[in-house]
Amino acid sequence: MPDFWPASAYPQLAHDAHGGLLPTPGWWRTWLDRPELAPVDDSCRSERALHERLRQQPTLAVNEATLAQLADADARANYRVFLKFRDAVLAAGTLQAWYTRWFRAAPAWPCPPLFIDLVAQSIARHLMDGVDDAHQVRAAELLFRAQRITVQNGRVLSADRDAADLLQDTGGLGSLGRLLVQGGAPLAPVQMQVLSDDNAAAYWASGDRHHFVLDLTHEVTHDLSHGLVLRMARTRSGLKALAQVLVRWVQHLLGVEVTVTPLPQVDDPAWRWHLGLDAEATALLNALYQGEAVEPEQMKRLISLFRLEFIHPQDMRADVAGKPVYLGLAMAADGTLKLKPQNLLLNLPLAHTV
Repeated sequence: MPDFWPASAYPQLAHDAHGGLLPTPGWWRTWLDRPELAPVDDSCRSERALHERLRQQPTLAVNEATLAQLADADARANYRVFLKFRDAVLAAGTLQAWYTRWFRAAPAWPCPPLFIDLVAQSIARHLMDGVDDAHQVRAAELLFRAQRITVQNGRVLSADRDAADLLQDTGGLGSLGRLLVQGGAPLAPVQMQVLSDDNAAAYWASGDRHHFVLDLTHEVTHDLSHGLVLRMARTRSGLKALAQVLVRWVQHLLGVEVTVTPLPQVDDPAWRWHLGLDAEATALLNALYQGEAVEPEQMKRLISLFRLEFIHPQDMRADVAGKPVYLGLAMAADGTLKLKPQNLLLNLPLAHTV
């Protein structure tokens, strides 16, 4: 299998006996080489010296007096946050342990969302290692990259937000394209490809470009006339692929076995438990559960529902054992989707905290 998602630096991570991901000096160097920390042309001598020392010894202890020598205030702030993050990960032992502890303990210091997404990417890369289904791997990108959702002729299409915005701004020509746009030159529109079995091989070779669109349409309808409508579930639905990813995520991080099935609607008078996979879906499901009125525009933003079931009911809280958990996925008013996979770690009705 190709090394997809090179930015995850997955080959630089070590593994413990239980599948935990252990940061190595090489993995930390990829962080130091990020634009938030790498020196720029006007970086002072102290900043360059600190960066080089950390590249040689990524776990080096750095005190406040050393940081105070950096001339640029933003550089000092970036290093403070990185060092807190690095020390917290080292104290936790594995990336998985840090990720779960971060959300449960809610530390006072502000960890940048980018850092959290990068850790989620490394964990997702681990979960997808050896998976040869490009649809599943593309669906796993939703765990750590924001999406831009469009609805075209009844199809729900999910494109990587940053990649889609960049293509729109530059016509796929990078900095040159941006200059041409600013100069008023017309650019031919660049189309992102919808992932299919026919172009799946190109997905593996796409690296970190994230140019493939995932079709989240779960069901297609055919009007047969005379009032007859045929509804058929799509075999290659991106929602099915996402459901498989969520199963892997829960089992890996919580150690419980579940099934996840996309649903067109919830028809359950004994509805007991639910959680949103994003902020929009959380608000929507809470309102529906409490019997509150929901605006039609808000309902239109619902992408899908899912039914999560525990394979072993004893893994659930006794008062809801055997009951399904309903999940929701929805886009924001601006058409973006930012999945919050941590919700599955925090809000499932577990019998015991993992």
